[in-house]
Amino acid sequence: MGALGNCSVVFLLCFFSSFALAIGLHQGVGDEDQVIAMATLGGVRDVENNQNSVEIEELARFAVHEHNKKENALLEFARVVKAKEQVVAGTLYHLTLEAIDAGIKKLYEAKVCTKPWLNHKELQEFKHTGDGESASFTSADLGAKRGD
Repeated sequence: MGALGNCSVVFLLCFFSSFALAIGLHQGVGDEDQVIAMATLGGVRDVENNQNSVEIEELARFAVHEHNKKENALLEFARVVKAKEQVVAGTLYHLTLEAIDAGIKKLYEAKVCTKPWLNHKELQEFKHTGDGESASFTSADLGAKRGD
């Protein structure tokens, strides 16, 4: 069998393996959401609250750090408000996060692309949303209690 024949065999094996996996998921072996996610490859979907929460927080901290480096800014990461993911050539995370800018909490949107197999992370976008600004932080935000 020549090189073309070997490629055809490999393609058919990959195709049938993917097909068998899809059928197994569809028949209740996996979660229904996984089947839907497979059908909407490239679609943006919410990241579950507890799913990968440490990983999501690390990505948000990375986004703030990279923004600070690029813009010579001094934002301080506060928390992740919302996270979505999109499977592309890797995973693109759409993060809504809260950061403190000169004592004022502000909302930002960040897009971080990851390619774990290349050990690669890249901040693609970071912008202030203009919403959610609040008064300067309080002692409760710092974990302090009055009278102590």
